[in-house]
Amino acid sequence: MASPSKARQRIKGPAPSVATYDQDDDDHVHAIYQNPNSRSPFEKALDTPQASAAVVGVLTAIAFALRFYKINQPDQVVFDEVHFGKFAAYYITREYYFDVHPPFAKLLFALAGWFVGFDGHFTFENIGDSYTENHVPFVGMRALPAILGSLTVPVVYAIMKETGYSTIIAAFSACIILFDNAHIAQSRLVLLDATLIFFMSLTIYSYIRFRKLRYWEFTVEWWSWLIATGFFMACTWGSKVNGILTVVTVGIAVLVDLWDILDHKKGFTMEHFWKHFMARAIGLIVVPFIIYLSFFYVHFAILTHSGAGDTFMSPAFQETLIGNELLMNSQELRYYDVVTMKHKDTKVYLHSHPDKYPLQYDDGRISSQGQQVTGYGHDDINNHWQIIPTKALPEAGRGRIVHHDDIIQLLHVNTETLLLTHDVASPLMPTNQEFTTWPKDDHSRHNDTLFYLNIVDGNHDDPWKSKSSYFKLVHGSTRVSMWTHSKQLPEWAFKQQEINGNKNPTEKSATWFVDQVISTENPEGHSVDHAPKEPKKMSFFKKFAELQLLMLQHNAGLTSSHPYASGPINWPFLISGISFWTENDEQKQIYLIGNIIGWWTCVIALSIYVGILGADLLARRRGIQPIPEAVRGRLWNSAGFFLLIWAVHYLPFFLMGRQLFIHHYLPSHLASALLAGAVLSFILSDTINYPISLAGRWTKMKHSEYADLGMRGPVAVGVFAFTMFLMFLYMAPLTYGTPGLDGETVNAKRLLSSWTLHFAAKVTAEVL
Repeated sequence: MASPSKARQRIKGPAPSVATYDQDDDDHVHAIYQNPNSRSPFEKALDTPQASAAVVGVLTAIAFALRFYKINQPDQVVFDEVHFGKFAAYYITREYYFDVHPPFAKLLFALAGWFVGFDGHFTFENIGDSYTENHVPFVGMRALPAILGSLTVPVVYAIMKETGYSTIIAAFSACIILFDNAHIAQSRLVLLDATLIFFMSLTIYSYIRFRKLRYWEFTVEWWSWLIATGFFMACTWGSKVNGILTVVTVGIAVLVDLWDILDHKKGFTMEHFWKHFMARAIGLIVVPFIIYLSFFYVHFAILTHSGAGDTFMSPAFQETLIGNELLMNSQELRYYDVVTMKHKDTKVYLHSHPDKYPLQYDDGRISSQGQQVTGYGHDDINNHWQIIPTKALPEAGRGRIVHHDDIIQLLHVNTETLLLTHDVASPLMPTNQEFTTWPKDDHSRHNDTLFYLNIVDGNHDDPWKSKSSYFKLVHGSTRVSMWTHSKQLPEWAFKQQEINGNKNPTEKSATWFVDQVISTENPEGHSVDHAPKEPKKMSFFKKFAELQLLMLQHNAGLTSSHPYASGPINWPFLISGISFWTENDEQKQIYLIGNIIGWWTCVIALSIYVGILGADLLARRRGIQPIPEAVRGRLWNSAGFFLLIWAVHYLPFFLMGRQLFIHHYLPSHLASALLAGAVLSFILSDTINYPISLAGRWTKMKHSEYADLGMRGPVAVGVFAFTMFLMFLYMAPLTYGTPGLDGETVNAKRLLSSWTLHFAAKVTAEVL
């Protein structure tokens, strides 16, 4: 950073282009341009580097104390540790798993577990399973999120300081996170949110440092903070799927920045604009994407063995895993093989039996009275089908192998009838076609028994394989696909699943696979070679693309109800929380809920901020300037950036149909804590620390000014922090799982009637 004397020399030099401070400036510029004797001694003392370091040191020490206090309790699996602890174990045992979230945070958990000696054999099956009895070094794994959660507090403090706010205001925002029960509870367990929020806060901090160097563009320090922003942004995105919202936030801020550079009134050339555009494209698109890809590269490099996540992936992917069933047991299918077929999603067998469809259904529709074709969940001789060719075959050799796009018939072995579909409505779905069978020796309906074999993602010469070839059976005449769904047929079909013809050619659930080869005419027999097979190869980018698509699909599909799910409108007001863990014997529970003092303060601050901006706009419309220019700039730019972070991390949840919980609001809560500090500074002081960005060589300096909160600031923040601490202590038994809360005490902790706490005493009315 430039010394005062060098900075003065630069300003005195020639100025081919002049830039003015329209937002922020650097913390120590006042030492060059103005001696701030007008501030109160107390304010000046607090803003010295020594006092600032002391304050952040105390805040950090308290953060570590609160997050590590009794971190070994409970010594049982808590809430989503059943998922993320298990995923860490899979990394250590190298067994493939599937999750909707990117792998970075889980890789860190695995690294922490490996470092403290976890062997990966504890499976985290159920909430309440004992770590102690199974000799799991869980404290070391919980220590990682506790460290990151603790370090988030000084990062929040640093964000406020770098944005130009005084020490006491920075401490105020940090205290909102420091004493928050929800942040503490989330940071003490093997969960993703502490990692997500830590790297999100580092992204915000790095971007602010980058913006403060905008008058020193393309310098080493400028590039360093730009690359750091991209790196931490990738870590945020790689920690949890909603980390993409941090990427969107930075993207919006960069677009506003580039739009400003594009303004011809600034005097910049288009060449200058494109240099900035390319720099940001490299630092905030290329670098983060490479880092994000690297997380998945490590993920695939570690998980090389067959595991619980195999079935989510395509057959081609599964065959790259050591020990996978598809790799070990799949075999090429030949004409006249007798096989069993299963539906990919519901896992029922394609089945038929001699019973007929009833002449008339309950709704009055008439059936064909043909032989029933159903989906059956158990192994049975009526699940056996023979693959019949529709073309001449050689006597032997590979010409007898069934290939993608072959036209085939399927013979039901027990009844000697051929699978058929026709333009008759199915029993349960009038829009779909009925599936039945037809005697093999009656050729009058030959065309209705012909089906195209479409192997999913198959090419013309690809052989049909058991286990590993997912396929669709498409009717030759009507082009419907053989399909099933979970709804059961009536008693006349023994409550088995309906098989029908789906008219949607893109229906992904109309997918089947051959489960077993019952008999074969292959001269070599049908025995499966169980000798170890070399895993097949698949490019990293194909794996990456397949997994990304599946992650998005399954994340959107998390729509089932949950007793502790809640809507976004409830989150800022703490209408409900989440029961993480309970133990009945000692009446202990962990209930995720925030510090009501801090959360409601943030809601009030958001309301005040919107009101201030609205009043300012209205006044300026009438030619009144109620707020000084520098203060207005800070409100619209720095505080506005905090509002943008809050909104982008909050509002999209209103559009989501998946399960949602209060912990999804924690990133927005952190942003609202930053905004609350900005609002408090506006209320307590008529001035701000301005400018704060580092002056460039040809910067035209404006008049410097300094925030002066006097004694008002420390008193207000001290009272607020003490009140938050008292509320934290009051709610701490629900945060730490303290034993022995009787029913009346639990009722007292229920500050809102909507909180569903365990072990509460029943409220009884006295009978007079």
